[in-house]
Amino acid sequence: MKKLTLSLLILSISLFAREYITIGTGGITGTYYPTGGAICRLLNMIKKQTDVLCTIESTDGSVYNINSIVKGELDFGIVQSDIVYDALKGIEKFEGKDVPKLRAVMAIYPELFTLVSRKDANIKSIMDIKGKRINLGSPGSGNEATAEILFAALGIKKSELAYAGMSKVAEMPEELKDSRIDGYFYMVGHPTANIKITSDFVDVRLVPISGNKVDKLVEKYPYYTQDIIPANTYKGNSEDVSTFGVKAVLVTTSDTSDEIVYALVKQVLENFELFRKSHPAFLHITEESLLKGLSAPLHDGAKRYYKDAGLIK
Repeated sequence: MKKLTLSLLILSISLFAREYITIGTGGITGTYYPTGGAICRLLNMIKKQTDVLCTIESTDGSVYNINSIVKGELDFGIVQSDIVYDALKGIEKFEGKDVPKLRAVMAIYPELFTLVSRKDANIKSIMDIKGKRINLGSPGSGNEATAEILFAALGIKKSELAYAGMSKVAEMPEELKDSRIDGYFYMVGHPTANIKITSDFVDVRLVPISGNKVDKLVEKYPYYTQDIIPANTYKGNSEDVSTFGVKAVLVTTSDTSDEIVYALVKQVLENFELFRKSHPAFLHITEESLLKGLSAPLHDGAKRYYKDAGLIK
C-alpha cells in the first residue's frame, strides 16, 4: 500500500510539474530581445493554466539560436528567414548540418540589412566600405552570414577592408563613438534602440545598399525583399534609405510539444493589438503577415491554431 501511495504521489508531481521554456533572442539593444520578451509576457499571462513559464536569453543571434535549439539548450529562437532556409537545406553556415526537424511558428516582422556609418568616414555607397573599418557581426550571427553573402554578390573581399570586425552588435555604439570602427552592419527591425543610441553619441549616416548587383541578389534568393528605412527614423537621416531584408521568424523543432506551441500562438493572436503595441517595429504587421516568409514548415501546434483562427485551411 505504501509503495502504491508513493507511486501515485510521484506520478501526480510529474503530471503537474512546471515546465520552463526559453526563447533565444539577440543583443539586448536590438529588436529580437524585446520581441522575445513580448512573446514571453503574453505566454506567462496564462502560466497558471498551462504551468509553463517562458524566459528569454540574450544570444549572438540567428545561427547561434538554431545551433542551440538543436543541442537542446533553447526551446525557441528568433532567426532571420534566410538563416532558417539555410539550416533547413543544409547550406552556407549549415553545410552538411541540415536541420530537418526545424519548424516555423510565426514570421514576426521585416528586418532590413543596415549599414550604420560615421558621417565623417565619408561612406556614401556600399562600395565605399573598401579601405574602411567595418564590423560584420559576431561569429554565428545572421549579420555575419548576410554580410558574407552580400560581399560575394558585390565582389568585395574582406581583405579589402582596413579592418573586418567581429564584435557583438551591442558593442557597436561605443565602438563607433570612439572611432574604433567606421561602420557596422545590422540586420534589424526599425526603429531600434541600438541605432538611436548610436546617433546620440555620434553623427551617423545610414548607407544605401542598392544597385544592379543587389537587385540580382534579391532575385536569386526567395527570402530576400527590397525595402526602405523611412526618412527621419533616426537623427540626422532625413531621406529614405534603400536596402534589402528578410523576416524575423520564431522557430522551434518538431519535437516541441504541440500544446505549448498552440498556446503560444493563441496568446499572440488573441492579444494581437497588445502585441503590436509592444514595439514600434510591429506597427505594420498583420495576423496574415505572420504566415509570410516563414522559410520552414509550420509546426503542427501552430498550424492547428492558425486553422482554428481561419487564417489557413
